[in-house]
Amino acid sequence: MRLKIRNQPDFWAGVLFVCAGLAFGLGAQAYPIGRAGHMGAGYFPALLGLCLVLLGLLLGWQACRAAAAPASIRRPDWRVAGIVLGSVCLFAIALPVLGILPSVFVLVFVGSMAGHDFDWRVASLVGLGMMAFVWLVFIQGLGLVFPAGLTG
Repeated sequence: MRLKIRNQPDFWAGVLFVCAGLAFGLGAQAYPIGRAGHMGAGYFPALLGLCLVLLGLLLGWQACRAAAAPASIRRPDWRVAGIVLGSVCLFAIALPVLGILPSVFVLVFVGSMAGHDFDWRVASLVGLGMMAFVWLVFIQGLGLVFPAGLTG
């Protein structure tokens, strides 16, 4: 019996989940696992790894079923990948100089340019919303301290 992959993106996403799950599971072996009532440091990564492997197997199996919607992997859009990677690099460069809040705005705004329907007004609103979220959760809620800028 020959395996027919009907939905390539789902199949390869499943393979990625299985690989990540195996990596978590193998990494967890370096720590004591414990048990549910008395968890060791490796318990959560081992459980996460198991869940990822099961999810990956399910996704891969679904992609090979006759009922799966046929789909193939398209050629990568290198412009989009470059913009997203560039926005992350720009964030890393801006963080020590500007601080967390302006850097998050830059990350979201520049990353939004990767979309085919970029609108600077929407990107600005989402960036401001993410700034508020970071401020509320990480600075006010968790009390984390970030370098320079508006947070320092």
